[in-house]
Amino acid sequence: QVQLVESGGGLVQAGDSLRLSCAASGRSFSRYVMAWFRQAPGKEREFVGRVSWPGGSPYYADSVKGRFTIPTNNAKNTVYLQMNSLEPGGTAVYYCAAGGVSANCNVNSYDYWGQGIQVAVSS
Repeated sequence: QVQLVESGGGLVQAGDSLRLSCAASGRSFSRYVMAWFRQAPGKEREFVGRVSWPGGSPYYADSVKGRFTIPTNNAKNTVYLQMNSLEPGGTAVYYCAAGGVSANCNVNSYDYWGQGIQVAVSS
């Protein structure tokens, strides 16, 4: 079993930056995929980006490419979502997720989820 604990989030202004953290524990496999999703009010859960653990191979949704990155800290078993140039459309609950090596942009391909963190972007 894997547990994911998110931290960070809050209210920021458009153009600001924010970093979310996702600490993983209790992993039962050595190779897996970590990803971030977000869900705005009334919308479906949307893929944001993913990385392989370990090994990298980052992949980002077109909507955030060039603005968001997913740094990792192997020693802390933690992944981050670094969000730059935030837009009002980024207002959502953000979730980290973990899945097997074949996990991709499909929300159903992930086995474990963080509790969700609210990010609000004002203009």
